[in-house]
Amino acid sequence: MVLKSLILMLSLFILGKPNKTELDKLVDQWHVSASTNDFKAYFDFMDDGFIFIGTAPNERWNKSDFATFSKPYFDKGKAWDFKPKNRKWNFSMDGKTAWFDEELDTWMDGCRATGILVKVKKSWKIIHYDLHVLIENEKMVDFLELRKK
Repeated sequence: MVLKSLILMLSLFILGKPNKTELDKLVDQWHVSASTNDFKAYFDFMDDGFIFIGTAPNERWNKSDFATFSKPYFDKGKAWDFKPKNRKWNFSMDGKTAWFDEELDTWMDGCRATGILVKVKKSWKIIHYDLHVLIENEKMVDFLELRKK
């Protein structure tokens, strides 16, 4: 077990651990692609196995379904504009998986999202993104009543 851990640590040293700056730029550019209505670039950042979980109860899409849902918004020049801040990164031991959480300024006010990236050959792809609206605990009862309407 010790030898296996040493080999893994040595391979990470030789191969290099994931570069947070590079990954921040990638996710930032992904968000910019939506805000500038660049449909192709936006979806090129995603892995073929991509899953998007939106804020509504029925919003769980694979890449193809999410593209179908999104295309009319991009075509009308009205895709979304998420402004990320306070992104935090974590990495797998082998350096091939990265996950993050970030705060977002959106038309929905403050939101939070989590995402997962995987290293495919020499590039990173977004494989999962989960967007959620923030609701303060003291407002939860009112929110639950609103949802019942």
